[in-house]
Amino acid sequence: MNHFFTAPENIRGNEIRLEGSCVNHIKNVLRLKPGEEISVSDGVSDKEYRCGIERFEEDAVVCSLRFIKEAGCELPVRISLFQGLPKGDKMELIVQKAVELGAAEIIPVATARSVVKLDEKKAAKKTEHWQGIADSAAEQSRRSIVPRVGKPISMKEAAGYASEMELAIIPYELAEGLEGLRDFMKQLKALPEGARAAVFIGPEGGFAEEEIALAEAAGIRPVSLGRRILRTETAGMAVLAMMMYEVECKES
Repeated sequence: MNHFFTAPENIRGNEIRLEGSCVNHIKNVLRLKPGEEISVSDGVSDKEYRCGIERFEEDAVVCSLRFIKEAGCELPVRISLFQGLPKGDKMELIVQKAVELGAAEIIPVATARSVVKLDEKKAAKKTEHWQGIADSAAEQSRRSIVPRVGKPISMKEAAGYASEMELAIIPYELAEGLEGLRDFMKQLKALPEGARAAVFIGPEGGFAEEEIALAEAAGIRPVSLGRRILRTETAGMAVLAMMMYEVECKES
């Protein structure tokens, strides 16, 4: 079933309006017809609105509500991915897969070893593009919310933001053993619903020593991901998959 997002104010009683880019997608790409059923989320609550297409307007698709169900597809713990800016178009893949794996937000981080340097204008354009990828990934994976892609920030700003969360780790190639990762996963599983956790992933060159020290001072724990060195686009996905497993196993 096709899944779309609309603003909360577009859900009025039994009428649901879809606007924006999804209108063309529904009408001209998917070629859906009146009477066909679709799934809609408001991007805020963990609810799924099942509705039927009533009619097409010039700039909107008007639907009638059939029933509401608790979607239950959001993780009970809000996970933030702090991703060191990678080279090329890797960030597109990272955003897409992080959304599929349940991340609540993706924060690009300009680190000491990031090759990519973005000025304010380029950063704004890139962020808008990445958010569009997150929007599409959220629809494809039938998320109830659209994860936020933040504007690129410094490592200092990122560490300060993560220090307000209940748990945070930073995979580091010089960390030894898997005890730290196992301990983090145990603590993650014990967190109450609505708690926040974060994972920091370095760019291609990894984190500089001073960045690890900055992270530790903010309460972010360095951990090892094992004996192999993972690419930046692989490491975050590996950790997010582990985190998703832990918190969803707790629910079941």
